[in-house]
Amino acid sequence: MLSIEQNPKTIADCLLSGNEKLTAAGIDDPRLDVRLLLAEAISKETSYLFGYPEKVLSNEEIDRFQVMINKRLKREPVSKIIGRKEFWSLNFKVSRDTLDPRPDSETLIEAVLEGVSDTTQPIKILDLGTGTGCLLLALLSEFDAAQGLGIDISDKALAVAKGNATSLGLSSRVSFQAGNWCEGLESGWDIIISNPPYIGLDEKKALAPEVLNYDPDLALFAENNGMRDYQMLIPQAAVILNEGGMLVIEAGQGQADGINALMADAGLVISTPKKDLGGIHRACIGRKSI
Repeated sequence: MLSIEQNPKTIADCLLSGNEKLTAAGIDDPRLDVRLLLAEAISKETSYLFGYPEKVLSNEEIDRFQVMINKRLKREPVSKIIGRKEFWSLNFKVSRDTLDPRPDSETLIEAVLEGVSDTTQPIKILDLGTGTGCLLLALLSEFDAAQGLGIDISDKALAVAKGNATSLGLSSRVSFQAGNWCEGLESGWDIIISNPPYIGLDEKKALAPEVLNYDPDLALFAENNGMRDYQMLIPQAAVILNEGGMLVIEAGQGQADGINALMADAGLVISTPKKDLGGIHRACIGRKSI
């Protein structure tokens, strides 16, 4: 049976041997991972792989692919290996200093778009714990006249977010700064969005290695069974939100009721949480009454 150590030469060889390795290691959906890694190694789109399976690769290309497969065998996520992840049909640079953008988080973008009927409004958007900037930049791509501010406690994450804003052509409408939730921020925000840490410390052992070993703890874990940061940021956000403005926060499984209670205590009018594709109440929505 062919393996990487037996020096595959063609695209088909690499796809076969890479799939064998990842399958043996118990990696979920190994075929997709192998296609993404090989396309990256040879600087082509994945569609190229299907069109030219007999293409003989250079030693340098095969070496790059082998390095990537070896990283994946150590459970490093594909996104971290290739340095980017798609979110809301946009490409975002990622690093070990940022949480990977996840499809579930697109539910927050959908919730905002459902709550604001006119996307041409010159609104102000605040993203708390911006990470890669994916939530804020996705919203700015939909609201052409909006201005945004991303806050994060990590300078390294802010550097990634700034780079993403530049690569997406949105840097003229967004700024980023270091901070701890809403501390020191003035009022005047029409939309406040956040995906804070919400995994309880006792849940660490249940996480996949791809998350536990390669996403930053700072973006994952919170005390009080994952509720601490909600308890901090929701009252702060309610104060600086404009009348009629929306607060949209990502919830972990089973946390929506607790988040809604915190929003209600802060004087916000609660909407029904929006479910993600898995049926989990993912986006909690509060609006400041006029």
